[in-house]
Amino acid sequence: MSKAEYTITVYTENQIGLLNRIAIIFSRRKINIDSLNTSPSEVDSVHRFTIVINETEEVVRKLCRQIEKQVEVLKAYYNTAEEIVWQELALYKVPTEVIQAEVKVERLLRQYGANAVVIRKDYTVFEVAGHREETDRLIKVLEPYGLIEFVRSGRVAIIKDSEGFHEKLKEFEYREPGEDTIENEFLDQNEKVFTM
Repeated sequence: MSKAEYTITVYTENQIGLLNRIAIIFSRRKINIDSLNTSPSEVDSVHRFTIVINETEEVVRKLCRQIEKQVEVLKAYYNTAEEIVWQELALYKVPTEVIQAEVKVERLLRQYGANAVVIRKDYTVFEVAGHREETDRLIKVLEPYGLIEFVRSGRVAIIKDSEGFHEKLKEFEYREPGEDTIENEFLDQNEKVFTM
């Protein structure tokens, strides 16, 4: 089986130390993470990890199962690039004098859809959103003009299929604790264990 790029999406509770435990799952298997992004999800108190790796599907499937064993993890999915809509944000810092002097550079930035974020006397920062190949091409274009600094964000991705776990996530938000409560003699009088 050959390796391919997979995007793993993990829905979790927002708990301290969870990122470290998920990273350990990858490092124990000697799997390099190409991109990692964490953010809130569409459901209050549920966070989303977006992890990009190059591996075989069998390894990725096992990884997702292992990740789901973490108590705070609600669900882990994996998808190919064709199954998601994704973008990365890139920032480029270039000398302002070059931008002012070289009209060609301004034209190139427009061609790549770059927007000026900060303009100072000594430098200008541009942003571009797109796929990695697009942001990499602009690096090569700007290098001859004195590219000072470059940084790229982790991938953000949305699964094309609109059904699935997303509806269940919304149910978690509104679900009441189960009607059946189990009294435990060893718990304090006021403590109860709720079962779902």
